[in-house]
Amino acid sequence: MSSIQFAAIDIGSNAVRLLIKSIEPGDSTETFTKVLMVRVPLRLGQESFVTGKISNDKAKQLVRLMKAFKQLIKIYDIEDYRACATAAMRDAKNTKELVKEINKETNIKIEIISGQEEAAIIYESHFADSLNKELNYIYVDVGGGSTEISVITKGELIESKSYDIGTVRLLNNKVKSEEYERLNADLSELKVLYKFNDIIGSGGNIIKLNTLAKVRKNNKLSLVKLEELNTQLKALTVDERKATFKLKPDRADVITLAADIYTDVAKGVGAGSIIVPTIGLSDGIIHMLYMKWKDKNLVNQSSELEDNQS
Repeated sequence: MSSIQFAAIDIGSNAVRLLIKSIEPGDSTETFTKVLMVRVPLRLGQESFVTGKISNDKAKQLVRLMKAFKQLIKIYDIEDYRACATAAMRDAKNTKELVKEINKETNIKIEIISGQEEAAIIYESHFADSLNKELNYIYVDVGGGSTEISVITKGELIESKSYDIGTVRLLNNKVKSEEYERLNADLSELKVLYKFNDIIGSGGNIIKLNTLAKVRKNNKLSLVKLEELNTQLKALTVDERKATFKLKPDRADVITLAADIYTDVAKGVGAGSIIVPTIGLSDGIIHMLYMKWKDKNLVNQSSELEDNQS
């Protein structure tokens, strides 16, 4: 059977992404191949976290972007797709109206997912399948509006929690002290219950930090190296970061904030290094779409077999 393609739309607090991946069903490895990745830094959280709503101008930009994504989905002959929105859309008072408008203009149905569901979808990327089943890990995804943490032990997802601590929130001083207290209390409890050597970090910022630290493929980013790099970045202005490290504007002003969160989580559970796979919410969405397609086709094949036998 020829390859089929799936798409994921991730409407985040800092950026909006379209990811398209292909897979050849029946292939023994069932490996996904990235076909297209489009990232647009709309930064919806800048308004949602500060004013409580998404402005008309920003809403129009999002509608235009969804129209463009819909055309790309048609061009790439997608088997199935799913659009999910996270913290910025969760918090905005005018989300329902905006979702309705986008559906009317593009026929794209946007799902506003909870932090808990966000963590579960990220886990569905199945990166954990390649981990040492005898060790414990904490999977940390830092976004613009929230941080999701999942505990993995013996290869199984034990629990997931979401905290309203994100880079765009921090940039605008919109993180409540109670959220830090809750996070720190949970990390302290986990440190008592489990031994963690590594945490797993996902998200654009940790991938960029891993690249800047020049970590070789299949190696880990040590906490010492991360702190050294973060100290370097903090010593520079945002413009200097852009020039020195070739960072995009929407990355340069939040990357140190993300580094702080990953550092705090690692220290909180006593981990000394970070495993950085290039995966995120979009990858989890696509894997779930494929499994749904696979289950549906197995049912259809069983029905056809029964019809032929009768």
